[in-house]
Amino acid sequence: MTAVLRQRELNRATLARQLLLQRADRPVDEVVEHLVGLQAQTPHSWYVGLWSRIADFRAEQASGMLAERGLVRVALMRSTIHLVTASDVRRLRAAVQPVLDRDLFANGTHGRPIRGVDAEELASAGAALLAEQSMTAKQLGARLQNQWPDVPPTTLAYAVRNLLPLVQVPPRGLWGRSGPIAHTTADAWLGPDMSAAQPVAQVVLRFLAAFGPATVADVQRWSGLTRLREVIDPLRAELVTFRSEDGQELFDLPDAPRPDAETPAPPRFLYDFDNLLLSHADRSRVITDDFAVHSHRPHGPVPSVVLIDGFTGGDWTIARDGDTATLTVRPYRALQASVADELIAEGGRLVAFMDPDAVDRRVELTATVATG
Repeated sequence: MTAVLRQRELNRATLARQLLLQRADRPVDEVVEHLVGLQAQTPHSWYVGLWSRIADFRAEQASGMLAERGLVRVALMRSTIHLVTASDVRRLRAAVQPVLDRDLFANGTHGRPIRGVDAEELASAGAALLAEQSMTAKQLGARLQNQWPDVPPTTLAYAVRNLLPLVQVPPRGLWGRSGPIAHTTADAWLGPDMSAAQPVAQVVLRFLAAFGPATVADVQRWSGLTRLREVIDPLRAELVTFRSEDGQELFDLPDAPRPDAETPAPPRFLYDFDNLLLSHADRSRVITDDFAVHSHRPHGPVPSVVLIDGFTGGDWTIARDGDTATLTVRPYRALQASVADELIAEGGRLVAFMDPDAVDRRVELTATVATG
């Protein structure tokens, strides 16, 4: 009989894979590869994701690797920008290329204008231009329109972004710095790579190591790929299976960690696009009903979440006023005093990481603290 994994067991297993039960004492590049990248369309917020997962993490470690081309930001899973290692760029991109093709040719804005354009010719022209110098999308589109005058420049640039692995070049993404969203090709930035693409089946196994146990729908949600049942079924001999409380079949690696449901989960601060919150079809293993009720902001940024006892227990913002940096945490429910103390302590460490130059650093909770 197939064992059932309860919600808290799924939660603790996923947190263990995500290095959120205990920070890892591992190099940055190893952690990024273990996580199969971090969603990173914002230039800096993803640094918090590494800080919450790596012991004694310093932003300069990742920033330096970006500058030295050991890490790159490129469109990958779900056609979104991810931070990955240089060695992962093209092997992951090859696996999820169907997602980017679908995003381009079925796109409501760009799909129709690109019809009739020879995709191979366009990709070759874009690669040649970007090999000469990095360009913004506006610059690239304008240059390409010389050859395809009837196609909008925004469509031409978007098409090249989806047809080729384009790296966002520094200083964009460097800690404490900014710059235009300029791109070049992975080949121009990293040099030619003749290594074989990673098979989709191997990418699935990597997903389970970082996000499992998981359903087929979970893997599809994370990757953007479809028809993955055809990939996962042949892997059954290498995997173990469970059932969720609602009867869904869950796949996992035999030796992957599955901690006890009552394993302590310390407060953890996530960033706005943390993959933990985006990579499962059923996100109830982490996301609570309180989050759905309280996190919606019709105007303003996507909230950054704080995990309390392993689940979405509040959100946070940080602001600088003169010499004072203040982290404001909005828990969704009243907190026990011991939990509030842990949250304030972890929040203090986050403020020190985010704003080390502040003379005064504060952590404020907007919820009441329960007695007892």
